[in-house]
Amino acid sequence: MVDMQKKIACINDISGIGKCSLTVALPIISALKCQCCPLTTSVLSSQTGYPKYTFKDLTDSMEEYIQVWHDLDRKFDTIYSGFLGSGRQIKIVEKFINMNKGAFVIVDPVLADLGNLFPIFSHDDVLEMRKLVSMANLITPNITEANLLASRKADFFDYDDSSLKELCQSLSNLGPKYVIITGFEKNGKIYNICYNSDTDLMTKIGTEYNKVSFSGTGDTFTSIIAGMITRSFSIEDSVKCATDFIYEAVNFTVKQDNFNRNDGILFEYFLDKLVSI
Repeated sequence: MVDMQKKIACINDISGIGKCSLTVALPIISALKCQCCPLTTSVLSSQTGYPKYTFKDLTDSMEEYIQVWHDLDRKFDTIYSGFLGSGRQIKIVEKFINMNKGAFVIVDPVLADLGNLFPIFSHDDVLEMRKLVSMANLITPNITEANLLASRKADFFDYDDSSLKELCQSLSNLGPKYVIITGFEKNGKIYNICYNSDTDLMTKIGTEYNKVSFSGTGDTFTSIIAGMITRSFSIEDSVKCATDFIYEAVNFTVKQDNFNRNDGILFEYFLDKLVSI
């Protein structure tokens, strides 16, 4: 007998080509035995790393979509938001969270990378994302996004353990109990930094850095976190699993001939590791 299946409302875009966002979240969350309920923010023919793509904005349909879920009395164990393309979409997600009191909220505050705000966003969008972060239980910014949310210089990366913990505390003070700063590079290793405000403990979980970047690894990471946290695994165990999974899949992908970073990693070959959890 299977207990009532946990449900995750996953708010993100979907691309026909390029493994990221919902095309990653759906199989990974399903492999982790949770139901992935997509709330699609936009549809792309191919993710934006490719030289050509079509884009269909679904902002105008999002509120009606959410209202139908509400009318059907659908309840979600977890709400997980990824890329939100405008301040209006962020506000809609805030409304959705308020309609689902009691859900565990995970926010991947996609705003920036490599020291720079993405061109489609403004300072006002950072402020709006800060409001959304305040409603979250767990956030997964990269170091640039962490800096922006904590009102620090976007391109400052020279953190030691003590100052990293201070950064995590600043982010947690905005509202989330758990903070995971992803992809922090130092001394030839890549770390995911975990912070729990209840214990005031910071944990660094890292692997050797293979110097290769692929589209969608952040979505893969947070999707694993979402599935495992929803099933009551600890934050440390969840991050360790996600870190190891991505490291193995990246190494496997780069060994193949003519790989394209825009296509994403060959995560499908490793889903059995998640199914067995």
